[in-house]
Amino acid sequence: MSNPSANTSTFIEQAEALILENLANEQFGVSELAEATNMSRSNLLRKIKKQTKLSASQFIRQVRLKEAMDLLKEGSSTVSEISYQVGFGSTSYFIKCFREHYGYPPGEVGKDSVELETEKVHSSILVRYRWPLIAGISAALLVTALVIFNKKDKIKELKIEKSIAVLPFKNESNDSTNLYFVNGLMESALNNLQKIEDLRVISRTSVEKYRKTDKGIPAIAEELNVNYLVEGSGQRVGNQVLLNIQLIDASTDTPIWVEQYNREVEDIFGLQNDVAKKIADAIAAVVTPSELEQIERKPTEDLIAYDYFLQALDPFYSQTTEGLEEAIPLFQKAVQQDPQFARAYANLAISYYYLDIFQRQKQYTDLINNYSDKALLYDPKNDVSLISRALYYMHTEEYRLALPHLEKALEYSPNSADVVQVLSLLYNSYIPDTAKYLKYALMGIQLDIAANDSVAKSYIYLTLSNALAQTGFIAEAMEYINKSLDYNPTNDYAPYLKVYIQYAKDGDLEQAKKSLIEELEKDSTRLDILQEVAKLHYFQEDYDGAFTYYKKFVETRKKRNMKIYPQENGKIALVYEKMGLKEQAANFFKEYAEYCEEDESIYKSASMAQKYAYEGKIDEGIEQLNVFATQDNYQYWILLFLEKDQLNKQLKRHPEYKTTVQKIKDRFWENHAKLKKTLEENDLI
Repeated sequence: MSNPSANTSTFIEQAEALILENLANEQFGVSELAEATNMSRSNLLRKIKKQTKLSASQFIRQVRLKEAMDLLKEGSSTVSEISYQVGFGSTSYFIKCFREHYGYPPGEVGKDSVELETEKVHSSILVRYRWPLIAGISAALLVTALVIFNKKDKIKELKIEKSIAVLPFKNESNDSTNLYFVNGLMESALNNLQKIEDLRVISRTSVEKYRKTDKGIPAIAEELNVNYLVEGSGQRVGNQVLLNIQLIDASTDTPIWVEQYNREVEDIFGLQNDVAKKIADAIAAVVTPSELEQIERKPTEDLIAYDYFLQALDPFYSQTTEGLEEAIPLFQKAVQQDPQFARAYANLAISYYYLDIFQRQKQYTDLINNYSDKALLYDPKNDVSLISRALYYMHTEEYRLALPHLEKALEYSPNSADVVQVLSLLYNSYIPDTAKYLKYALMGIQLDIAANDSVAKSYIYLTLSNALAQTGFIAEAMEYINKSLDYNPTNDYAPYLKVYIQYAKDGDLEQAKKSLIEELEKDSTRLDILQEVAKLHYFQEDYDGAFTYYKKFVETRKKRNMKIYPQENGKIALVYEKMGLKEQAANFFKEYAEYCEEDESIYKSASMAQKYAYEGKIDEGIEQLNVFATQDNYQYWILLFLEKDQLNKQLKRHPEYKTTVQKIKDRFWENHAKLKKTLEENDLI
């Protein structure tokens, strides 16, 4: 038999040898080591962590630092020279890492020689336009609180290294209208850094609260739970762009990289790219050739078009009807100026998508199609172009066609919170897959939870709780729905979800109904709660009560011209039939039958089973229920309410009914166990 410890030693020695062979190459990181060892990145990460208790990046850095110690002891080179010899692109960052590893600076071993980079600038302009190095610029690589399971199946948070937050830029111009230009610099740096997989970048919305703050660096870093902050301030003076930037080590509240820029507006894209690359370099992030290509791609050659584009961003990001209507004409001016401006076309498509969302009669389908198509035509590797096309397919309810575009967008921009949110929505609502929904909920935590904004955190925890509940992790779901309410007691949806999580724990349907009625009394216009209250009466065979609430739901849905909850029309049909309203019941059932035929989700066979049951076709209904028993990753709520649904009542007479229902239950728990095992294999348990 082979000696396991010898195999471990051999692997680690081989890995160290490969790192030493590429010691001076600062780009030799985790991906390159994985390729050199003929392993997948995930397997490499798992193996190194198992054998050294270090992450792969920590392991690589440790090898570099050990070699640095040996070189320092020889005393033939300066600290600055050695930092580059062992693959650190920034002397300041090397000193920081060395001090953290050994407990003292390298200057105590060899002679210190540290210099901060400063681009040559026109001193007369800098004297005239001095501004403090505050307000943020670079894009934040967040990776703060990754939600995982420990061995007791409780969720905990891990602070991950290389976390960075980009604060809003400070406008140093007396002209307030110049703010959009300064915001554009921040936005571009953020977008560039989001393309680097070795980083985790906090979303734009997560740092907006710090636009006007008196808090110092340590306080902000603690709130955001990040290792680095980027501050910046700037202005445009005629044809000149003036920008001051510093990257700050949050643990010591000291700059590790400082740059002062004075560039012509024509060189704005070069400035943006330089900022992103130097920030990544300063924290030793690996930037692959394909990522570098993405960063260096210009969005447009036309500066007038780009100016219109920047003016549109602030109202665009508001995502309000008023904001979108303000942004659209500016994006249109941008594409009129540059007919190949992909990002502007993409944002036009996205704007019209959100104007049309939830409307029964769509107005902008052709525009969304046209603009998203042009965005892809002119830049098929841009994540926003891909998002816009995905939203077009969501608009036309061709949800599966949206998936490859979103997956490709995430490949080009691994830190895009926008992509993660849309994927999470798809797998929760339109292409139901509870395992993937949980996956993207966890990714959402990585990208957004550091905001420390109570409202934002509340909704993020709500999403996570929902994903956990759907996959059967009820105790964890309750923990996080309580956190959601702690952060924002006025969250409209958390109490609603908590009712069902509590029902999953105690099985008290009457109490669940009472609790939902209490929520409905707070806002009687809530269609989501209205139909849920009706449904709980229906589950209790209280058809009079169900009719009272379903009638209000149906009338309001029609009045608002909203196409929502089509899957409930079968239950509504049965309730109306019980109330003697045969004609109306027939209309609702017709709509339900149409929904069943059009449904492409994993729940189609379950819905068809109920359709056949309503029609009295028992054998066909059981056949469809058996088909559903072969599906994977359906929601836990199926198990809780399957046998309470009155549409299935006819099926209970079939001799195979109990066996089929047990298959469905067994299948769910088999998938639950597989999901848990996957989390374990990825060191999440």
